[in-house]
Amino acid sequence: MDTRKELQGHLLAFMTIFIWGTTFISTKLLLESITPVEILFLRFAIGFLILLLAYPHRLRIRERKQDLYFAAAGLCGVTLYFLLENIALTYTFASNVGVIVAISPFFTALFAHLFLDTEKLRVRFFIGFSVAVVGIILISFNGSNNLQLNPLGDILAVLAAVVWAAYSVLTKKISGFHYNTIQATRRIFFYGLVFMIPALCILGFNPDITELTRPNNLFNILFLGLGASALCFVTWNSAVKLLGAVKTSVYIYLVPVITVITAVIVLGEKITGVSVLGIVLTLTGLLISERKA
Repeated sequence: MDTRKELQGHLLAFMTIFIWGTTFISTKLLLESITPVEILFLRFAIGFLILLLAYPHRLRIRERKQDLYFAAAGLCGVTLYFLLENIALTYTFASNVGVIVAISPFFTALFAHLFLDTEKLRVRFFIGFSVAVVGIILISFNGSNNLQLNPLGDILAVLAAVVWAAYSVLTKKISGFHYNTIQATRRIFFYGLVFMIPALCILGFNPDITELTRPNNLFNILFLGLGASALCFVTWNSAVKLLGAVKTSVYIYLVPVITVITAVIVLGEKITGVSVLGIVLTLTGLLISERKA
């Protein structure tokens, strides 16, 4: 691979994860006024409109079979992942969900090995994965004794990790169709919003406009729609196109790291020695997974 393109892919992946790692605070603040499914639908509806304005050209699918990949990516990466993660949070600890979802690179590696000819399993990936997971556990539980099993919530979190891995492999497959990345991401968003409609009917969709237009809430929902959805899904899909599904997915290890650092800066939370050790181990695992043979 061209070194310049590889560096570009790493920068795009890091930028994406940096923004995704800060979305926890925005979502946490919004949950005081609107429900998780309302946040989910609004952020991707805004993201869809932004991508439409950014590149207002219709995507013409060459083969009907290719559209099935877009539909599957929308179902996995938009609808199922976020619904499963949000529902899991209502049944188990946030720390449990944080650790479990962060193992999605493991499933990504397995799926890529099975379904993508160009991406095979490497020993260094599993070594890096093991080191990073220990670090993520230390960050998430911060040396406390809160680790408890909550079967339903934890199983839903595992399913969330699996469907995100499927999304990563699907986007790598879609990148091989050589469509414009903004158009491709917009189509994924479209299918994600379509598949979200049954959930809206079941869980209800009635956001309070007065609450939504309050400056803080408006800023946070726009941040999630413009930054975390429209921009980040384009940059993530571009990174997958340049680096591959496996190398890009390991950047997910950084989400807990960025969340902890952001919480210290924005919310004034204290960082402990256990968290620092966890951050060091997580970064070490990332470097091991990404290093060349």
